[in-house]
Amino acid sequence: MNIQGWGEIALTLGLACLLGRPIGVYMSRVWNGERTWLDPVMKPVEGVFYKLGGVDPARSQGWLGYAGALLAFNLAGFLFLYAMLRLQGVLPLNPQGFDGVSPHLAFNTAVSFVTNTNWQSYGGETTMSSLTQMAGLTVQNFVSAATGATIAAALARAFIANRGSGVGNFWADLVRTTLWLLLPLSFVLAIVLVGLGVTQTLAANATATTLEGGQQTLSLFQTASQLAIKQLGINGGGVFNANSAHPFENPTPLTNLITAVSINVMGWAAFFAFGRSVLAKKEARALATAAFLILFACTAGIYVAESQPAPALVAAGIEQPVNMEGKETRFGLAASSAWAGQTTGASNGSVNAMHGSLMPLSGGLTMFLMALGEILPGGIGSGIAIMVVMAMLSVFVAGLMVGRTPEYLGKKIEAREIQFAMIAVLVLPLAILGFTAIAAVLPTAMEGLLNHGPHGLSEMLYAYISASANNGSAFAGLTANAPWWNTTLGISMLAGRFVPAVAVLAIAGTLVAKPRLAPSTGTLPTHGPLFIGLLIGVILILGGLQFFPALSLGPIVEHFQMLAAGAGV
Repeated sequence: MNIQGWGEIALTLGLACLLGRPIGVYMSRVWNGERTWLDPVMKPVEGVFYKLGGVDPARSQGWLGYAGALLAFNLAGFLFLYAMLRLQGVLPLNPQGFDGVSPHLAFNTAVSFVTNTNWQSYGGETTMSSLTQMAGLTVQNFVSAATGATIAAALARAFIANRGSGVGNFWADLVRTTLWLLLPLSFVLAIVLVGLGVTQTLAANATATTLEGGQQTLSLFQTASQLAIKQLGINGGGVFNANSAHPFENPTPLTNLITAVSINVMGWAAFFAFGRSVLAKKEARALATAAFLILFACTAGIYVAESQPAPALVAAGIEQPVNMEGKETRFGLAASSAWAGQTTGASNGSVNAMHGSLMPLSGGLTMFLMALGEILPGGIGSGIAIMVVMAMLSVFVAGLMVGRTPEYLGKKIEAREIQFAMIAVLVLPLAILGFTAIAAVLPTAMEGLLNHGPHGLSEMLYAYISASANNGSAFAGLTANAPWWNTTLGISMLAGRFVPAVAVLAIAGTLVAKPRLAPSTGTLPTHGPLFIGLLIGVILILGGLQFFPALSLGPIVEHFQMLAAGAGV
C-alpha cells in the first residue's frame, strides 16, 4: 500500500466520473430527441427500423404499454438466443466445431445476457462458437444495455411532465440509445483496443511454439469488438474464461486502465443525463456524489485488506508482503483493487483478478457493493433509476420526521410511489437470501461447492448476489454448470432485472400524471451535504443491514478464522 497505489485507484475512479459528464450531456440529447452530429448518418437508419417494425416514434406510451413493450422485446430476445445456443452445433461460423449446449445451460446463458448480467457457467473459449458470440451474445450486450437506459429515460420524462399521460416510446428509446450511443462508442473503443494488441479475428485458433519446443494451441476470437460493448454496456463476462486477466483480452496496463474506466463511465453518464433531462443538475450531482463516496470507501477498504499478508503464511515463515493470490502480476495490487470495486459497484461482471482469492473482508466488500442494488453507479439507466428510488425513500423518511408530504424533483411522493419503491428494493434480499438458504441445506446444491464452511457459504451467497444484482462476476470455486444452479441463478437474474424495471416504470406512470410543483419553504433541499448524508444512510440501511447476518456467517467469520490460523490457535 503506497501513494502510487492510491493515485492509481483515484485516477481510475475519477476518470470514469469526469468522462461521464460530457457523455451524459450527449446521452440526454439522444433521450430527448435533440439534434446531434450523428443525425445525418443515423436518421435514415433509424427510419428503416421504424418502418420495418411499424413503429410511430412520436406516439408516447403509458407506463403499462411501455413496460409491456420492454418485456415483449426481451422475451423475444431470450427465445432467439436460447434457440441459437441449443442449435449451435448445426449453425454456420463454428470453426471450433462446438456442439449445442444443454437445456439448463442454454436457459441460464440466454437469461444472463438478456438481463445484462453476463453470468457465465461455462468457459467461453471452449463452449461458444463465433456465430453465437457475435450474433447472439454481443447483440444482447447492446440491446440489454439499451433496455436499461430506456427505464431512466422514461423516469426522467415522468418527473419533467406536468399532468402528462405518456412516458415516451420504448421502441424509439431502444433504437436511439443503440444507434446514437452504444454503437459509435463501441466502434471507437474496439479500434483503440485492436491497436493496443487485443485480438480480433474469425480464426478459430493459432499454434505457438513454446520455449521447450512444444506446440500449444491458443484459442482466438473477435475479442476487441465484444470487449468494447461488454464494458461500455456494463455487461461483463467475456470470451475467455480468465476474463480480463487473459493477455488476449487485456494485454497491457494501458488496456487495463482504459477498460476499467469503461466499466463505470456510462453509468456515471446516465446520472448526468438524468439530471440534464429533468432540469435538476444539482440534484443529480448529489446522487452521483453519494454513489462515488460509497464506491471509493469500499474500494479503499479492498485495497487496504489486500495490502496485508495472509496471517497463516506469515506464521509459517513464508515471505509475502501483500496478498497476490489470484491476481495478475502485470497489473498489481492497486489495479486489481480498483477493478474489483468498479466492477461490483457497476452491474458489470468482468474481473482481472479472482474474487474467491481475495481476503475475506475484501470478498465481503465486493458482495456488499452488489447487494446495495448496483447503484454505484450500476448499469446504464438502471443504476440511476434505482438511485432515484433510494432518493425518494430518503425524502419520504425525512417527511415522516417533520410531518410533511415529501417532494422530490417537483413531484409529491405519496403512498403509491413508496409501495412500488419497496417492491423495487426488496426483491433483491428475497431472491438472494431465499435461494441461499435453500441451497445451504440442499445436497444437490452443495455438490457444486469447492469449499465448505464460511468460504463455501460465501461462494453460494456471492453467486446469488451477483445474479440477482445483474452483476455476473463469480467468486470462483462454485461449479455452477448444473441444473440446480443454472435454473435458480437464472430465476434470480430475471427477478433482479425485470421486477425493479416494472416497479420503476409504475412509479413513472404515477408521477407523470401529477403536477410539477415549484419548491416552497417546506421543501427539503435535495442537493446539499445534509441530503447526501441522509441518502447514504438510507442506502446503507436498506442495502447493508439486510445482508449483515449472512455476511457475518460468511466472510466475517472467515476473517476471524484467518486471524486465528495466523496466531496458531
